[in-house]
Amino acid sequence: MSKSKIQTGRIIAVIFVALALLLYLIYPTLKGKAKVGSQNYGLGSVALAGAQFQSGDIVFQTSLSDQSKAIQAATNSPYSHCGIIFIQQGAPYVFEAVQPVKLTPLKKWIARGKDGSFVVKRLKNADSVLTPQVLAEMEAEGAKHAGKSYDLTFQWGDEEMYCSELIWKIFERSAGIELCATERLGDFDLLQPDVAVKLKERFGENIPLDEPVVSPGALFDSPVLGAVAGS
Repeated sequence: MSKSKIQTGRIIAVIFVALALLLYLIYPTLKGKAKVGSQNYGLGSVALAGAQFQSGDIVFQTSLSDQSKAIQAATNSPYSHCGIIFIQQGAPYVFEAVQPVKLTPLKKWIARGKDGSFVVKRLKNADSVLTPQVLAEMEAEGAKHAGKSYDLTFQWGDEEMYCSELIWKIFERSAGIELCATERLGDFDLLQPDVAVKLKERFGENIPLDEPVVSPGALFDSPVLGAVAGS
């Protein structure tokens, strides 16, 4: 073999190794930028933190945010935050209404809750209802709300979103499923001290008692959902 061919082979090998190293270094960054609406949804399941997750699962936790205690007191539920699972590129993410509405890696989402505890719930007939087409429509509906601000005043319009409202609307608009009945803001226990303080901060004296509301606790108690796992 001529000396020039050997040198050419060495150059190709060096280029190949360099490209492989570059892909290895940037892959985590690319993976972290997965966006809802890319339709890279997964139909399989992913195991994490002792639980199996599928696209369309709903996860619940006790948030450590400032308003968490008020939500728990008003709704008489330990769960103050929730999100919907989308598996993208083989990795589980939580699509959630925080500030702003976005995808969060599931592992990071779990760690953000109280004591790292969470509960996973799934449609009882998920295998027959959450078809590839429906999951694609759910992601597409979610994409309409990505980047919106968190709704601190729990209004039912689409301009801003809070966590349980986002999930309820994705299921209703994409799969035709109402996970639970809507309630009125005035139906909650608004006299609890933590609740009264937050209402005063956000509404003053004009509390919209007739505003339709869906709480994390109501989603958790949904009759069409079944428990998958908890930690």
